[in-house]
Amino acid sequence: MVVALFLTSLLVSNIIAAKLISVGGLVLSSAIVIFPVSYIIGDVLTEVYGYRRARLVIWIGFACNLLVVLIISAAIAMPPAPFYEHQEAFATVLGVAPRLMLASLVAYLVGEFANSYVLAKLKIATRGRWLWTRTVSSTMIAQLLDTAIFTGVAFAGVYPTAELVKISLIEWGAKTLYEALATPITYLVVGFLKAREGVDVYDTDTKFNPFLVWE
Repeated sequence: MVVALFLTSLLVSNIIAAKLISVGGLVLSSAIVIFPVSYIIGDVLTEVYGYRRARLVIWIGFACNLLVVLIISAAIAMPPAPFYEHQEAFATVLGVAPRLMLASLVAYLVGEFANSYVLAKLKIATRGRWLWTRTVSSTMIAQLLDTAIFTGVAFAGVYPTAELVKISLIEWGAKTLYEALATPITYLVVGFLKAREGVDVYDTDTKFNPFLVWE
């Protein structure tokens, strides 16, 4: 269930990300509604099941995300039926430029692995205490990397650097605030899973190489 929620939030956020919304005068991607949830669930995965399990789920998410992009691209490329009048709208809403796809995939990997790594290390350092310090700290670092990489790779040279920095800081602040406000829910879910599963992994002997998927 945890993995299903993680994948759903990740894939849906990428599909709806193209729409921009205005919240209190701030322009944000509509993905702000759901994307931070993937980090919250990533926190739960690492806190309860450890970095090894989280690493595998992150790579599963990457594979699923790539598959969705490829399938959508194939659907756009297929010739529409003569009576189908929405080909341009379909391509506009669901299509992803190669540069944006690269930015999204790279930012996802760096952000998710940074989030899991920082949380796992802090869990050892704090001996499992003060969960909120781990979730908020890991999110602050990971979301900063995620947002900076995506914005830089996707839009460098297209928009002024000062504007990109401003957008990145707004997105980062909003995502971090989202995580902080969701902390009580994170506590409830983590507590439930630890009690239900009888699991509370400490990554004291874990190899943190992100590519050791089957280790």
